[in-house]
Amino acid sequence: QVQLVESGGGLVQPGGSLRLSCAASGVTLDTYAIGWFRQAPGKEREGISCISSRGPNTFHADSVNGRFTIFRDNAKNTATLQMTSLKPEDTADYYCAIVRHQSVRCTRDPGSYVYWGQGTHVTVSS
Repeated sequence: QVQLVESGGGLVQPGGSLRLSCAASGVTLDTYAIGWFRQAPGKEREGISCISSRGPNTFHADSVNGRFTIFRDNAKNTATLQMTSLKPEDTADYYCAIVRHQSVRCTRDPGSYVYWGQGTHVTVSS
C-alpha cells in the first residue's frame, strides 16, 4: 500500500524558512513525478512545485518561484520542499503527491496525481 507522509509544518514568522519532507512507503519513487500542493481556507488546491522523475527538472508556480525549492532523494525515497522568505499568504495546508511518470517534465495539476499524503499545516504569522 502506497503511503506518503508529510512533516515539517509549523508556525514561522514572515521572512522565515521551513523545510517540508515527504516520506514514501510501498512505492519506489524513482519512476514517479512528485508534486507539492497547498490549500488555504476557502481556496482551491494549488500546485506550487513539481519535480520530474528523469533529469530531474523542477517547475514552480510564479507565487513561489525563487523562494521555494523542491528536490528528491530517491535513495531515501523522500522529497523535500525548502521554503524561504515566507509570507503570510503562504499559510496553508501543504500536501505532497506522486504519479508514475517517467519523463523529464512534470505537471502541477492536482488532477494528474494519484497518491496523496495527509498534509502538514504551515502558518506564517508574526
